Amino acid sequence: MSRNGPFSLYEFFAGGGMARLGLGEHWGCLFANDFDPVKAAVYRDNFGDAHMREGDVWALTSSDLPGRADLAWASSPCQDFSLAGARAGLTGGKSSAFFGFWRLIEALDDEARAPRALVIENVSGLMTSHGGTDFAALTEALSSRGYRFGALEIDAAAFLPQSRPRVFIIATREAVPANLIGPSPFHTRAVRAAFSHLSMEQRSHWLWWRLAAPPLRNQTLAALLEPDAAVDWRTPEQTGKLLGLMNPTHYDRLKTAAAKGRAVGAVFRRMRGGDQRAEARFDGLAGCLRTPAGGSSRQTLVVAEGDEVRSRLLTGREGARLMGLPDSYRLPASQTAALQVVGDGVAVPVVRWLAEHLLEPLLGEADRKPAAA
Repeated sequence: MSRNGPFSLYEFFAGGGMARLGLGEHWGCLFANDFDPVKAAVYRDNFGDAHMREGDVWALTSSDLPGRADLAWASSPCQDFSLAGARAGLTGGKSSAFFGFWRLIEALDDEARAPRALVIENVSGLMTSHGGTDFAALTEALSSRGYRFGALEIDAAAFLPQSRPRVFIIATREAVPANLIGPSPFHTRAVRAAFSHLSMEQRSHWLWWRLAAPPLRNQTLAALLEPDAAVDWRTPEQTGKLLGLMNPTHYDRLKTAAAKGRAVGAVFRRMRGGDQRAEARFDGLAGCLRTPAGGSSRQTLVVAEGDEVRSRLLTGREGARLMGLPDSYRLPASQTAALQVVGDGVAVPVVRWLAEHLLEPLLGEADRKPAAA
């Protein structure tokens, strides 16, 4: 089957195709799947109809997957792993979709078509769900088919003005070049703790992937926003109610920032001790984007300058920019649908960094070496 680049991809739980976009021009997609009709429609709108198969991953068989891909990327539903969710883990109704994906990998392996590498991306809560037993179950599945693996916890804030930590589990059966193993700033405390909870057998399959930090980010939240005149602002009364939900610490933070000039902050409503509170940050970052129905309120922006304070909701286009999507990326017309697509995605520059500095060197080098025993 023809492809657009030297590397080929299966993209599971593809959403709006942000992993594909991040991998870039060196990668050709052989197959993509998502259950959500809105996300599948957005995928087709941006990448065409050729590869997207809409529907439940459990309804797929290996015969639906053409050829042999270099990489299978799986960003399985994260609600059951998220700290904002019920923490049902791999037994949860949505995150159990991972095993629908894994069933296909096993079937491909039985046909000698297993992908050369896998990336499993999820919320960082995957590493601690059920005391680490969910992470151990996932790694046990990988090792049962001869994959070696390691994890990196990467916060999109290193690349974009959004706080968005995620875990990336990279697995392979290929020979691994020595320069891809070593220390990394992405071997966080959570990653080291997850490793420490694995059995000795699972640890024997572990790889400490080397991935350098990117150059320092020089972009702030304010730089990605629409012009003031192009968006709808809340009434002064609505803004006043929002400010009334702030505790003294957060209100003082707002006033201190405003005293220095125009200040742009991100606000979430949260329940604290049974009371609803508005919590603001003025560090140049947005809070982690979430879907509007994902258990947290839609993110609000506050713009303060001197004694004037205005507020409004984040737009879908602004959310897309916070994920590293270009303005040419086609979004649904509905703001809620647009934020659902981007809030469930993976940050594009993180994927590109991972591809350029780990996946492509791994697979390119493996082309010239025999697979490890």
